[in-house]
Amino acid sequence: MSIVYKCRHCKYTIGTLRQQIVSTSMLGIDVLTTKEKEKMVHYKENGDVHIHAICENCEDTLQSHPNYYELDYFLH
Repeated sequence: MSIVYKCRHCKYTIGTLRQQIVSTSMLGIDVLTTKEKEKMVHYKENGDVHIHAICENCEDTLQSHPNYYELDYFLH
């Protein structure tokens, strides 16, 4: 099982954890609301968990162009 962090905007793989046992509290998933979990956490058929976050490059772009927060995807 892998936990894969991907940027929700540019799809860049931020990081991957290869762990057999991981608790939701270790990942911080337990502090998310149900709506946030539905949007950010995706369980794959092979047991992997994909977490959609924002990479540093996209975060910098969003800070420079706040109107981009309205978009699901943008190029940088």
